Amino acid sequence: MATFDRRAFLRTTGLAGLAVGLAACGGETPGTGGGDAANGFGSVKLQLSWKKNVEFAGEYFADSKGYYKAAGFDKVELLSGGGSGTSVESGLATGRCWIGLSAPTITAPAILQGAPLKIVGATFQKNPFAVVSLSKNAIKEPKDLVGKRIGVQDSNELVWNALLKANGLDPAQVTRVPFQSDPSMLTSGQLDGYIGFVTSGPVRLRMQGHDPAYLLFADHGLPLVAETFTVTQDTIDNERDKLKAFLTAEIKGWKDAVADPAKSAELAATVYGKDQNLDVKEQTEEAKMQNELIVTPDSKANGLFTITENLIGQNIASLAQAGLNITPEQLFDMSILNEVYKADPSLKPA
Repeated sequence: MATFDRRAFLRTTGLAGLAVGLAACGGETPGTGGGDAANGFGSVKLQLSWKKNVEFAGEYFADSKGYYKAAGFDKVELLSGGGSGTSVESGLATGRCWIGLSAPTITAPAILQGAPLKIVGATFQKNPFAVVSLSKNAIKEPKDLVGKRIGVQDSNELVWNALLKANGLDPAQVTRVPFQSDPSMLTSGQLDGYIGFVTSGPVRLRMQGHDPAYLLFADHGLPLVAETFTVTQDTIDNERDKLKAFLTAEIKGWKDAVADPAKSAELAATVYGKDQNLDVKEQTEEAKMQNELIVTPDSKANGLFTITENLIGQNIASLAQAGLNITPEQLFDMSILNEVYKADPSLKPA
């Protein structure tokens, strides 16, 4: 079972020296394979935010169905993230990856320390973080937190406090319990709820015979996008066509993934993540859950990965609640995706 450390809304590990490292990476980033529009884009490395499970089904489709190759890439290597591995932001600095999947709460601190990075799209329109509970003692609204015992990892303390602040709750009204991602603390009655991913926690509880409930952060005062495509400013400035080609392949892959949760699970469990001992049934249910975070009225209207100005503003406000004061222009650049959809409107949902 994956832990939730990598899903911390603020992680500073690996950020020391990041700005210097990225500033030194002028021109072609080391280790990306080179290539240009005339001769194809060569090989690139995409760093995932976690180990290879169904969260990255769109990437599996883009690879297995040849969308990357059709876009001009010889190969797109999918690098596992998570655990004690290098963060996407550090990976971009060192040339370990050319593009990565991260989160605003990880990328923003790097930018504020001087790293020339930008988010150019988001797979998840809603961040999956939630307070997971059981229906017999359900926590569905912020007011339900009062008097409850909630498992919170140290790495999530900042965002936990931001959630309370956004909903006018005093931390003293809730008992915070040290937590290391073990859901049995909930089912055994040691906790009333814990911070986890809505795409996995409730699914696993349900498969174990429990009736779960949850409070999604994104719907209760702390909206943030997730699985964000993060690149260097140099890539935007000097490899724009390459980046547009990559995002085009990604859109095609994720359209397929959204349409077929069962196939998404099969690719995750039997091909790309076959060494992770994944359960196909569980992965299928997780794929269905994550579709609700990916497909929203806005992404239906504007296309996958797009982030509206209104949602960007909400993200900036959420980051401020967590003590990260950054401007939209510093963190986001939606112009690349706008050009992709303008060039090929058929990429938008029917």
